[in-house]
Amino acid sequence: MLFEVSGVVVPVWLPPLVAFAISLFTSMVGISGAFLLLPFQMSVLGYVAPSVSATNLVFNLVAIPAGVWRYAHEQRMDWPLAWVITAGTLPGLLAGWWLRVHWLPDPRDFKFFVGLVLLGLAVKLLLNRHNNGKQVVEVADRKWRAVPVLSVALVIGVVGGTYGIGGGAIMAPVLVAIFSMSIHGLAGATLFGTLVTSVAGVALYQFMPAPPGMATRPDWALGILFGMGGAAGMYAGARLQKHLPQRALEVGIALVLGLLASAYVVGYWLSASG
Repeated sequence: MLFEVSGVVVPVWLPPLVAFAISLFTSMVGISGAFLLLPFQMSVLGYVAPSVSATNLVFNLVAIPAGVWRYAHEQRMDWPLAWVITAGTLPGLLAGWWLRVHWLPDPRDFKFFVGLVLLGLAVKLLLNRHNNGKQVVEVADRKWRAVPVLSVALVIGVVGGTYGIGGGAIMAPVLVAIFSMSIHGLAGATLFGTLVTSVAGVALYQFMPAPPGMATRPDWALGILFGMGGAAGMYAGARLQKHLPQRALEVGIALVLGLLASAYVVGYWLSASG
């Protein structure tokens, strides 16, 4: 099947299958599958135009509601935390969009940027020792954390807007690694934050002017197809998450992040030296 906006040619069953497999795992740690779909689209499908970030955000719009609904249905949604994350990440989206369009249009440079983001998150999670004889901070104890979380969310909004994953996706590893929160308590909130910021992000890429000749609008057909598989994966992942220990989730996501980051950073230096 040919997707005319992106120019991608792929069997119609492949995008939802890949999205399901990715989202099944990532939804357990409060992250949408978009951060793994981006490298898949760029490296496997060859979709490297700036509009790939916007297509990733379309995936979030379709896939995330199923996971959010499941966490809320099981009363495992921390709504105050969700709104703090949203309030912080939304303002950064405009700056992130501008960086992606004007500073990082080259796919090689963008992959290097993505690799650094992923590598930093992986290192933080692998070095995390909050379970080493200390009680995990409960999400309910949020009064003294509200301002720091809001401040970090603002910075992450810029990064998330540039990366095309929504700020909430990066917030989950940061809240675990820096603020020692429990993945089981924050997963629903970070997914909700990603959903809301993705709405604004899609609007920016769709309607804001871009430099002449640069494609920034999303491939809606491809994004929706990814989202259909992602919705099923997120619903299933939200149901399974409560049966897995926190440390197992931390290590698993850190290893995936580290592998992807290493591939992008090494690839950048190889191409630069060649």
